[in-house]
Amino acid sequence: MSAPSYAFRVRPDWLALQDEEILEPAQPIVDSHQHLYVRPEIRYLLDDYLADVSTGHDVRASVFVQARAMLRRDGPPELRPVGEVEFVNGVAAMSASGAFGVTRVCAGIVGQADLMLGEAVRLVLERLILAGGGLVTNGGRFCGIRHILAWDPDTSLLNPAYPTFKHMMGAAAFRAGFAQLEPLGLSFDAWAFFSQLGEMAQLARAFPDTQIVVNHCGGLTRAGAYAGQADVYDRWKAGITDLAGCPNVMLKLSGLGMPFCGFGFNGLPRAPGSADLAKAWRPLIEHCIDAFGPSRCMSGSNFPVDKSSYNFKTGMNALKRLTSGASQTEKDDIFWRSAQRFYRLPMAALGMSGAAAA
Repeated sequence: MSAPSYAFRVRPDWLALQDEEILEPAQPIVDSHQHLYVRPEIRYLLDDYLADVSTGHDVRASVFVQARAMLRRDGPPELRPVGEVEFVNGVAAMSASGAFGVTRVCAGIVGQADLMLGEAVRLVLERLILAGGGLVTNGGRFCGIRHILAWDPDTSLLNPAYPTFKHMMGAAAFRAGFAQLEPLGLSFDAWAFFSQLGEMAQLARAFPDTQIVVNHCGGLTRAGAYAGQADVYDRWKAGITDLAGCPNVMLKLSGLGMPFCGFGFNGLPRAPGSADLAKAWRPLIEHCIDAFGPSRCMSGSNFPVDKSSYNFKTGMNALKRLTSGASQTEKDDIFWRSAQRFYRLPMAALGMSGAAAA
């Protein structure tokens, strides 16, 4: 039986076959999307992440996004994700001490809460904020919530750890829970497939004061039932254009190493170089930036998931190749400023003055 499309495997020996010089090493970077966890198939913790980002790029800080790490074993199910935020806040404190280098890992934390709880999710959100040391705007690290939305009739595309259903974004209970975010100063990380971008735009328009960032270039999917479908790219492109019309939405340039994107990098005999990635990604990245503009796009590694297809050095070099013609202001927006603004990260965590964010 073949692995499900969301599964991934990191092969260090395969990745080691590819090495190249760092492009634009002085370009500051905020990695807007990284994970930490221990699972039967992979252990990826602070030292592992630092080994990836300390290969030459100037990564100033990162944002942790929920991944079911260190959930509490006991207590009410809705409060078990509090354990993940407690764990990550501890990792962030280790990093902030300076004992592990200059990169401020997990400077922002995005947790998980079941928004299908409706108004009752407010208690969970308040507990998550406390576990993160408070809101990032108040000196803590907690920024927002991700509730996985990805749904498709093809169940091979779905991760059973995240129960979803058709039109979840329009459900009354979900919207009652979603309405709790903005009053608490929280943003929303949205992970859904390209076929759901229209629904995501409807959600964004229904809550114009809630700040939303769409993960992984809008979830292009060319696996399972979508493999070989000629109109997938055009449908994705139209969905991105529609969503870009919502001023409260931003976009992460990330996740293109996931198997269901259909690039097939992980099936190559040798790990791809940045020129290979840039050639394959160009139509997607250029449309994302054209639609949203550099000030609403942010770079993200999605490590360790994307590490199944390329190493950190190569992936970041590819994005630098694709933005080589941009102005320095536009590069700064994409590589650090958009993430800093969206997640409200303190400039001191990036080793910069407040004037640099202007």
